[in-house]
Amino acid sequence: MKNLSLVAVVLFIFTTSFVGAPTGENESGVHFRDLSFSEAIKAAEKEGKIVFLDAYASWCGPCKWMEGHTFQSEKVGTVFNEHFVSIKIDMEKGEGPKLAQKYQVRAYPTMFLINPKNGSVNKRILGMQREQAMLDAVKEFTE
Repeated sequence: MKNLSLVAVVLFIFTTSFVGAPTGENESGVHFRDLSFSEAIKAAEKEGKIVFLDAYASWCGPCKWMEGHTFQSEKVGTVFNEHFVSIKIDMEKGEGPKLAQKYQVRAYPTMFLINPKNGSVNKRILGMQREQAMLDAVKEFTE
């Protein structure tokens, strides 16, 4: 019984450390558009921006953490909303599996900066990123 209680405590701590994200929409965070991949490509080309694709899975704890923290950051939102057409796609549903295969998604989260002119990857960002790490990762595309 002690072992079961210990396992429950460890799981609780692990889960809340990644998933303990605030809820609700933050107006100053990244504005993820409700677009298909092809619609995002067209919008980015029209607006002279790059596509930011957050390739995630619904069960991914670090993805949930980023959704509630990094992507809610006012600083990250300001930069991303100015320079990118941002979309989130679950790589296990809808058009996700095809995109996961095309862009060789092997771990979550994986994020991409995609050139809208030809669909090529300008940059691949792997793993959970905190605010400053995310800003540093995209810096060369925002100056």
